[in-house]
Amino acid sequence: MSISKFLDYIYLEKKSSHHTKIAYNSNLLSFNDFVKTNFNIDSIDKVSYNEIRSWIISLIENGNSNRTVNRKVSVLRSYYKFLLKTGTIKSSPLQNHKVLKTPKNINVPFSEDEIKSLFKGDHFSDDYMGILEKTIIAVFYFTGIRRIELINLKERNVLINEGVIKVHGKRNKERLIPILDELIQIIKTYLKKKNEIIIKNNSSTFFVNKKGKMLTESFVYKTVNRYFSIVSSKTKKSPHMLRHSFATHLLDKGADLNSIKDLLGHSSIAATQLYTHTSMSKIKDIYFKSHPREKN
Repeated sequence: MSISKFLDYIYLEKKSSHHTKIAYNSNLLSFNDFVKTNFNIDSIDKVSYNEIRSWIISLIENGNSNRTVNRKVSVLRSYYKFLLKTGTIKSSPLQNHKVLKTPKNINVPFSEDEIKSLFKGDHFSDDYMGILEKTIIAVFYFTGIRRIELINLKERNVLINEGVIKVHGKRNKERLIPILDELIQIIKTYLKKKNEIIIKNNSSTFFVNKKGKMLTESFVYKTVNRYFSIVSSKTKKSPHMLRHSFATHLLDKGADLNSIKDLLGHSSIAATQLYTHTSMSKIKDIYFKSHPREKN
């Protein structure tokens, strides 16, 4: 079946994550069910753009945003590129498709004061769960890593003596992120408590729950959301916003985009440039204070 071969291709050759493989499989099977039910077509390899357009209309009518629809269509596009590459089809049914327009949402990162308020306040308990949750949030903010990268982080890759964390990102690309003394102390406290509480832990995973099991994405998201609901009134309170805050605060302090790109694990500078939007007020302030003609 072409779908299974495609999934093996993105996972084994393109080095996409297991999470991506599951998401792609779900999208493709959903589309497959749609064309089979509505058009009696037994394989998505045989569809034309008419069927895809009907599917897009159905997605919109069922309340999916343009952004979500674009993401789902992007999976299809990747699939048909694979079929072209393997010679299964001669042309992609999506070759003339134009993406749906989406609003440009500028997410506002957490402020430095909000971050300080959370860590300085008496918000985390002294038991294992409190220390675990504090360490999760600290690692997000001090390193800017992605949620799935944090969940998959191995103990052997937290190199305290060297002062770095080794992260395996998208397509299994490895990068080193330096860690400050403040984070090192938080990590040491967590590891001490972990060794006291988690008696039988055969896992090499760095972050585990009280039973020694790997954390779920839902738990990590809820942890960040719950704590930042205490100190912030911002609408979006997610692990990604901590990554966003990490990059923005570095930019505000004068770090260059290329360095931030490497720390975040972005493949191109274009992905990193979105953080300049939220730092524009800071950039303007520096500009007006520094430009020689401003004083004339």
